[in-house]
Amino acid sequence: MKHFLTTEDHSRDELQSLLDVADELRRDPVRADLAGRTIALLFLNPSLRTRSSFEIGAFQLGAHAVVLEPGKAAWGIEFEPGVVMDGDAEEHIAEVAGVLSRYCDALAIRAFPLFKDWSVDREDRVIRALARHATVPVINMETIVHPCQELALMRAVQDQLGRPDGKKFVLTWTYHPKPLNTAVANSALLIATKFGMDVTLLIPEEAYRLDERYMRAAESQSTAAGGAFRVTTDIDEAYRDAEFVYAKSWGCLPLYGRPEEQSALNAKYKHFIVDEEKMAKTADARFSHCLPLRRNVKATDGVMDADYCVAIDEAENRLHVQKALLLKLMGE
Repeated sequence: MKHFLTTEDHSRDELQSLLDVADELRRDPVRADLAGRTIALLFLNPSLRTRSSFEIGAFQLGAHAVVLEPGKAAWGIEFEPGVVMDGDAEEHIAEVAGVLSRYCDALAIRAFPLFKDWSVDREDRVIRALARHATVPVINMETIVHPCQELALMRAVQDQLGRPDGKKFVLTWTYHPKPLNTAVANSALLIATKFGMDVTLLIPEEAYRLDERYMRAAESQSTAAGGAFRVTTDIDEAYRDAEFVYAKSWGCLPLYGRPEEQSALNAKYKHFIVDEEKMAKTADARFSHCLPLRRNVKATDGVMDADYCVAIDEAENRLHVQKALLLKLMGE
């Protein structure tokens, strides 16, 4: 495992080995396996769980995490090749990656899409530029996918349901006043289908379908794993007999880069909120969300405070799975 950019690059067995180590680390959290090792964490966007879990995880393994915020407390970075750098960026990713690779044993980056042109953003150029120039492992802390969140989610699924194969997993769109990144939705779809679950993608209308790359990946992974994958706009059908409900807001790609129009369309579907009535249709399902979550917008207080809500458990798992990942990438 050279880099960890997307779970599409790794087999189910590879990912399961990380989940198994994460379970061990939950029981034995403080170790010195990575004493003297260093990881640089580059944050181009805000973070609460990602930053804290990576910093604490590195500390618990004996490593040191250096947090850098390009454009704030660090020089701004240019990621495109062949650019005349007469703008705000002070240095190129080629030099940044080169220098940090000499200092550190791994690099990680959080870089959201720019929400201007999906045909450009879908190429994930920022992290791929970093991986191209780095000579040490690179970890994705969220770009157009969020593979660390995927691992935390699947760890939660296995903790709650056991072997995931054939279990009914519902990924439901929820309302948000602003159009958001599709990364977590893409990732939830990828991990649930790779692990053989019976996956339903619940959307308000066809405009909210995810990028065809991830739709095709979900279909092919589902077939390979012996699972099932379907898309529906029928709320009752989706929730009926569900065993795990996962909620996320995301913007519709046909209106990408047009936030006012997206917000207006979103406002038609506030009834997609996850509430107690919908959860009552399930087969005593667990509910989760990647967080942060706007209460009584995405999910009601009743759902968030219910015993079946495992969002905090999933968030805790970020610490364990990322430590397993650090051991894999930095410890061998």
